[in-house]
Amino acid sequence: MLKRLSFAGQTPGDYAETEPHFDLRYHLCGPLKSEGIIYGPTGKVVSQFIADMEGIWNGNSGELRESFRFASGSVDRRVWNIELDADRIYTATAADVVGQAQGKVKGMAAQSLYKIRLGSEAGGHVVSANDWMYLSENGVILNRSQFRKFGIKVGELFATIRPL
Repeated sequence: MLKRLSFAGQTPGDYAETEPHFDLRYHLCGPLKSEGIIYGPTGKVVSQFIADMEGIWNGNSGELRESFRFASGSVDRRVWNIELDADRIYTATAADVVGQAQGKVKGMAAQSLYKIRLGSEAGGHVVSANDWMYLSENGVILNRSQFRKFGIKVGELFATIRPL
């Protein structure tokens, strides 16, 4: 019962009737800017970042390029390769993702579930990610992710993603 009352308890179907309708091909296309914070396991902010992003789509195949600049001065890059099907279900891969991310878009929301290998500065651990994006009426995407290892929350991310 507690899981259903938590962040992990929501499902894409909870947002099926919501608007605006999130279309990855449109809302994650072109140049984008992201600003965010990362919380550690105690709930305190442990990092801040700004990211330049660019989405490129050819039909239902997309590439999302991300370049992160952290407050510490470190830089990280990731390229997501995304395949979207007609039912708004998608798979995605990236170099630091173990296997494939599995995702679904419904209404204003998109959920991705995947395992990601953290950088060496974070110990190189593999954690499970529950990543949600929510499209606001003005086109800004609100991104919230939780990261777990052995079922224990070890971090959380909150970011905005906006078109440039």
